[in-house]
Amino acid sequence: VHFSYEEDEPILKHISFTAQPGQKIAFAGPSGGGKTTLFSLIEQFYLPDSGDIYIGDTPIHDLSMKSWRTQIGYVPQENAMMAGTIRDNLCYGLENAKDISEEQIWEAAEMAYADQFIKALPDGLETAVGERGTKLSGGQRQRISIARAFLRDPTILMLDEATASLDSQSERVVQQALNRLMDGRTTLVIAHR
Repeated sequence: VHFSYEEDEPILKHISFTAQPGQKIAFAGPSGGGKTTLFSLIEQFYLPDSGDIYIGDTPIHDLSMKSWRTQIGYVPQENAMMAGTIRDNLCYGLENAKDISEEQIWEAAEMAYADQFIKALPDGLETAVGERGTKLSGGQRQRISIARAFLRDPTILMLDEATASLDSQSERVVQQALNRLMDGRTTLVIAHR
């Protein structure tokens, strides 16, 4: 694919790769090199200037946006959280949020190493997290994001510097959770280190 935000200033030129089911692929490079732009193209926030992105033999632009995006789990560097409860944030953006059982929520939280800190909070899953999750630490917010990805159960996992802003202790726990989440999924990772 080729892509530019402004005419005559290409960001991505002749980008081509194949990700096999279950394979892990890392994209490394300097800031401004187009890594996050590539993720935005895969998620169809932007369309390539030329070229196509396929899943199997099907161009992703032939799929409905809804069916394509339900196949993707995304864990960014800065986890997007809304004011509300931990439960609200775990189920945020999930198509079947009303059908998710308490057991499924706790299983996802356990897989993401989030269950212990949630249980230690006075209101557990009903704990208000504050605007943008300000009542939680960075590591706790990341584990909520990972638990949300477990609940989504995506085919494709995209990690955009998911541990970059964490201290070393939080990074270890979050990395363990990410390793669990990556197991058996096609995973695309943006990393500077």
